[in-house]
Amino acid sequence: MFRGRYEHTMDAKGRTSLPARYRDVLASIAERRVILTSALDPCLVAYTSDEWRAFEERLAKLPQFDRAVQKLKRIYVSGAVEVDVDESGRILVPPTLRDYAQLQKDVLWAGNGRYAELWDKGLWKQHFETSEEERGDIARRLAELGL
Repeated sequence: MFRGRYEHTMDAKGRTSLPARYRDVLASIAERRVILTSALDPCLVAYTSDEWRAFEERLAKLPQFDRAVQKLKRIYVSGAVEVDVDESGRILVPPTLRDYAQLQKDVLWAGNGRYAELWDKGLWKQHFETSEEERGDIARRLAELGL
């Protein structure tokens, strides 16, 4: 499980360190790579191979002509790449994905349980600048979901 927030940097070649705790997650399942893809928000999402396969299986069961499903496939599946974790614990983020998420030098990893997100640190801060009204809407929706 991916948990916690970790600030890192990205070099000019697009390499960034995977947080040590995330590398521990991969080591526990004998993985040396992640599936990295674009997300609905301006960030990237990293999955283990098993979680990615499970996601694709759930996606395959959805109606193929549903516009939301088509859009999700275009964003998630078409953007997906396998990236290796090197001996230094870094991954190389492809230029197209760096551009999509507007990744600059300062980046932030955010654990979300079964996957982790990779954000530009400045965009992450903007993402959390929500109004009282928006926080109220979120709280109401979460209550509807039973949280």
